[in-house]
Amino acid sequence: MAPRDAEATRQRLLEAAAAEFAEFGIAGARVDRIAAAARTNKAQIYHYFGSKDALFGAVLAGLLHDVVETDPFDADDLPESMGRIFDQFEDDPALARLATWYRLERSEDDPPNAAIIGANASKLIAIRAAQREGRVTDVFPADILLGLLISLATTWASLPPEYTPSARNNTRPKRRAAVVESARRLVAPDPGSG
Repeated sequence: MAPRDAEATRQRLLEAAAAEFAEFGIAGARVDRIAAAARTNKAQIYHYFGSKDALFGAVLAGLLHDVVETDPFDADDLPESMGRIFDQFEDDPALARLATWYRLERSEDDPPNAAIIGANASKLIAIRAAQREGRVTDVFPADILLGLLISLATTWASLPPEYTPSARNNTRPKRRAAVVESARRLVAPDPGSG
């Protein structure tokens, strides 16, 4: 197989797997459906990725890479960074579903996902620097603050579907504004410190 053909097959497998995992989760996903959707055979999944779990890890790593590449994290404007994360989850519901499946189906015994660790490492460094310089609150350690911020940004994606439509005035711009303002208040330095 030519290198270009091999890369095209690998990319089709990742795209088919992302759709399959978003719909069925890790346990419910079927490699035969992924292979059929990618117009290849199951053996190619094992050739390129080794296992269904490794394929999920590659899908997740690819999504994280895309998110990091398209949205530079800005520790000097954490509220707007959270607004952009909100936008990503609103624009791509599959992203929210994949994140949920990952949280539901991974155990503490599973090895840490290197892509997630890598995506967060630079964010934590930037937050710690902003905390040392007094630009961001140091009430919470950087890792806890980042977790709280990401939870804020993804709040609407994690709520039951009945919640958002139940409030007629709960438009996307209003939800986004609530995320940004909540993040702004959360990260504001204590005016009495320093």
